[in-house]
Amino acid sequence: MSTSSHPSITLTTIRDYIRWATSRFVQAGLFFGHGTASALDEAAALVLHTLHLPYDLPGGYFAATLTMDERERVLVLIERRIAERKPLAYLIHEASFAGLPFYVDERVLVPRSPIAELIENQFVPWVEPGRVHDLLDLCTGSGCIAIACAYVFPEARVDAVDISLDALEVARINIKKHHLEDRVCAVQSDVYSGLADRRYDLIVSNPPYVNLDEWRGLAPEYHAEPRLGLEAGDDGLDCVRRILRDAQRHLKPDGVLVVEVGSSAEALEAAYPEVPFYWLDFERGGDGVFLLTAEQVDRHNELFQGGGRTF
Repeated sequence: MSTSSHPSITLTTIRDYIRWATSRFVQAGLFFGHGTASALDEAAALVLHTLHLPYDLPGGYFAATLTMDERERVLVLIERRIAERKPLAYLIHEASFAGLPFYVDERVLVPRSPIAELIENQFVPWVEPGRVHDLLDLCTGSGCIAIACAYVFPEARVDAVDISLDALEVARINIKKHHLEDRVCAVQSDVYSGLADRRYDLIVSNPPYVNLDEWRGLAPEYHAEPRLGLEAGDDGLDCVRRILRDAQRHLKPDGVLVVEVGSSAEALEAAYPEVPFYWLDFERGGDGVFLLTAEQVDRHNELFQGGGRTF
């Protein structure tokens, strides 16, 4: 490539770099599903982040000319995204969840759960916000669910639980980032094992739920994430079964359990056909999140202790 045709010479504006990155991403066959939905969205996020500009930048700024240093930094990141096939969040060490910024790296999944919408609405009408004093986030990863919940339930004490010490290191970075050390506690625990008999008004979880065959077929961007946070056995329910099995011991009498099972929703219903899982709807998209009250958990506890049907 001649110097005169190098992208840093021929491309000058913010709009140019977003358009060019979009074309490169499409050509390279990248996958988008870690905070952006398309090549254009990903390109815009990459360019604007690199330039330290807000994602809601007014349209008039897109004709602004980049300095040569800015052009080179954008081009380097575009090439890394294509060559490494990692989610953009890992390259910039930042992701947004429930309108809040979080540090992320390869030790945790990239935040993207539809549970964010429930948090923003304080889980109304299923809980009374003023009555949430003890909250548990199982399989916390980056801590995004626990921290977002701490914002909307300012009187609540939140336990952010994960089996992974690496994930908990990231969660603690984010707890400190949001100045919530006095209310959000990162706890190493294999599901409930490290919680003794502590009970909660609300238990929320985005556990691993991808079945083994599905995990093997995922795009490279997903394989860049920790397998421990995604894959959960032949039917995707290894972790969810354990959450259900001991939920009775950790929910208060008026408590609520909310769990994301994503693509394993059908397998869950087949395993526990007698359980009336309430599947939540989302205005911004997403599915596979169920809700059970403590009363329902109690009523079906014998089924949960049995582990459901096997496949």
